[in-house]
Amino acid sequence: MRILLLGYGKMGKAIEKLAVRAHHTISGKIEEDNKADLARFSAKNTDVAIEFSQPDAAFNNIRYCLENSIPVVSGTTGWLEKKPVLDEICLKNKGAFFYASNFSIGVNLFFDLNEKLARLMRPFNYHVTMEEIHHTEKKDEPSGTAITLAEGIVRENKNFTGWHLGNGEEHKISINAKREGQVPGTHSVKYGSTIDDIEIKHTAHSREGFAKGALSVAKWMVNKKGVLSMKDFLKTE
Repeated sequence: MRILLLGYGKMGKAIEKLAVRAHHTISGKIEEDNKADLARFSAKNTDVAIEFSQPDAAFNNIRYCLENSIPVVSGTTGWLEKKPVLDEICLKNKGAFFYASNFSIGVNLFFDLNEKLARLMRPFNYHVTMEEIHHTEKKDEPSGTAITLAEGIVRENKNFTGWHLGNGEEHKISINAKREGQVPGTHSVKYGSTIDDIEIKHTAHSREGFAKGALSVAKWMVNKKGVLSMKDFLKTE
């Protein structure tokens, strides 16, 4: 498989390491200082693009690929207000676009557990708080994973109307975002009351789980069409 890496930070390097070990080819690496080189890539020399760049670069990177018949696997967060536009471009061009806020299989199981717990807690009077901890180089907060968790709770538990960063609003989930050292990612969800607390937590020990998941999705994307997500991928696992 010929893989174009859009973004060559910590995740890009982790994906490259696993890809080369699995005998895939890196067709190119696009960063801020060589972004003009993206024009050299097409379906003729690339089978899939894996995009972990920056929020301000993600939209244009993905749009170029979709308009040039390159399937895209994206995990960049902090730009999702523009995603509906890319979904339309994907469908118009009969392309393939896969987005996930987190590619770890463990985190996606955690998403399911989070939604099931939210359903169980519907009849009870608990306040929900969340905490996410990431490395100091992460630009967006809260993390895309934290937002996915919060949206899952709101969808399954009508006691909550949304989420916000920090503390305060009633009927909204409070998310506390911390940036510390080189933490790959820790997320916790706590239901609290005056009587007791119930808490679930996921802790990533390295980026390898994220990179392995992204590479697995990229292989799965061969011959796929449309706007896809982890729910589509996990149906086949």
